[in-house]
Amino acid sequence: MISQQIEDQSPQLESRVATLETELAQMKQMLSVFVQKKAPWWLKVAGSFENDPTFDEAVRLGQEWRKSAK
Repeated sequence: MISQQIEDQSPQLESRVATLETELAQMKQMLSVFVQKKAPWWLKVAGSFENDPTFDEAVRLGQEWRKSAK
């Protein structure tokens, strides 16, 4: 008796799950337009000190200090 009830409900459940899967796929597609993958923060600053004499001097002084600490 119980197995018959399960068999009777199976097509109904399969249909509902298929509908949910379709709707979920549609929602993911809609959300992907609004949710963009952000680039890592360091990409925004990478290279920002290129050809900057002040930064180059800071690097040189840091190297000098590390050598003197040995």
